[in-house]
Amino acid sequence: MKKIILFLVLSPILWAFQCDDNDDVICTTEAKAGLNIIVKDALSGEILSEGVTVIAQEGDYSETLQLLTWDNSAVFLGAWERKGTYDVIVTKDGYQTFTSAPITVTADICHVIPVEFTVEMIPE
Repeated sequence: MKKIILFLVLSPILWAFQCDDNDDVICTTEAKAGLNIIVKDALSGEILSEGVTVIAQEGDYSETLQLLTWDNSAVFLGAWERKGTYDVIVTKDGYQTFTSAPITVTADICHVIPVEFTVEMIPE
């Protein structure tokens, strides 16, 4: 019974890393965001999204992150399948601008490894 349960738990993981005849890893076709940024009010803990701008910069590269909302949650996504070390700048009227310490996004053989980061904005 333990072997069956172990097989059921591990089979999806093993399937994701199956090799073809050329011993190449088969990767999923989905794109992954390297940066997943949640923005909150530092005092109330309320999630902020309206009027928020989140920019990721690495050298000459700059990207405005995309906002994804659902229910009472919101996340800013970017650095799609792009590893690197980013400074994240968050702005919103009525709040101090936030600039992160460098955030490093790495990758495995298939995709970037998403970094989740919460920014707490301080009201002015």
